[in-house]
Amino acid sequence: MKLGLVLEGGGVRGIYTAGVLDCLMDHGITFHGVIGVSAGAIHGCSFLSGQRGRSIRYYTKYSRDYRFMSMRSFLTTGNVVGVDFCYHELPDKLDVYDHDAFLQNGVPFYTVCTNVETGKAEYLRISDMRGQIDYLRASASLPYFSRIVEIEGKKYLDGGCADSIPLKAFEELGYARNLVILTREEGYLKKPEKALLASVYRRYPAFRHTLLHRHECYNAQSAYVKQQEALGRAFVIRPSCALNIGRLEKDPAEIQRVYNIGYADATKKIEELKRFIAQFIAQEHTV
Repeated sequence: MKLGLVLEGGGVRGIYTAGVLDCLMDHGITFHGVIGVSAGAIHGCSFLSGQRGRSIRYYTKYSRDYRFMSMRSFLTTGNVVGVDFCYHELPDKLDVYDHDAFLQNGVPFYTVCTNVETGKAEYLRISDMRGQIDYLRASASLPYFSRIVEIEGKKYLDGGCADSIPLKAFEELGYARNLVILTREEGYLKKPEKALLASVYRRYPAFRHTLLHRHECYNAQSAYVKQQEALGRAFVIRPSCALNIGRLEKDPAEIQRVYNIGYADATKKIEELKRFIAQFIAQEHTV
C-alpha cells in the first residue's frame, strides 16, 4: 500500500493549499506519491522540491505584475497567466526552482489535464520539470482564459474541467490511503456552467459536454471524498470557512490571508494527521 497526496486546484484560491503544504514541510511529513490539479499541481511541485515558502513568496511579490496574471496578458497573448513569465522567467531566474532537489526526491508526481478532443481527464507523470513544464502549464490553463496547450499532438486545458479532485484516480494508481487537500469549505456545491459560455468550445463537443456536466462530476467527487474520509481511507484538510477570494485575485494582502488560513487549518489537524499516517504504517507492516 502507498500513501498519496491529492491536491485540488482553484486558481488563486489554491494558495490555501500552499499554506497547508508549508505546514506539512515544517513537520517533515512526506508521501509516496503526489497528484495535483491546476493550482494544486503548481504548489505541489514546490512541495516536492522542498522549497518551503516559495509559493507565497512569489505570489505576493508578483501578483500585481501584469506579466504574472492579468486581463492585459489575456488581451495581448490569449492567456490570462503569462506563459513566458510564469513558466520560464520566474522559475529560471526570479525565484529559481530547485530542479535537482525535485529529481533527488524521486517521489512520483502526477498532474491532471483535460484532453479537449475527448473531454476526458489524463493523468500525466512529470519526472523532469524542465522538459515537461508544459504538462504543468496545461493543467493550470483555465478554460475561456487560456489558449489550448498542444503536447505531442494532443490538446489540453485545465485538469479541473474533467477531474477536480482525483482521489479515485489516485487510488486506482495504487495509493490506498491519501491526504486530500481541498480548497472549498464543507458543504460547498458547484453550480452548473452557463451553456452560452460553454458554446465557446462548440468545435470540441466532448469538451463542451464535460464543461456542462462539470458540476455533477465535482459534487459526486466531493461526496466520494467524504465517503472515503468516513471509512478512514482518506484524511481531508479543507478550508474552515469560505475563502471568499477570486480565482484571479491580485491583492497581496488577500493572498496572504488565504495562505494563513491554510497554514492554521493544517496546524490544527497536524497531530490527527500524524496518527492517520502512523496507523497506515502499522497496517502496512502487518500485511
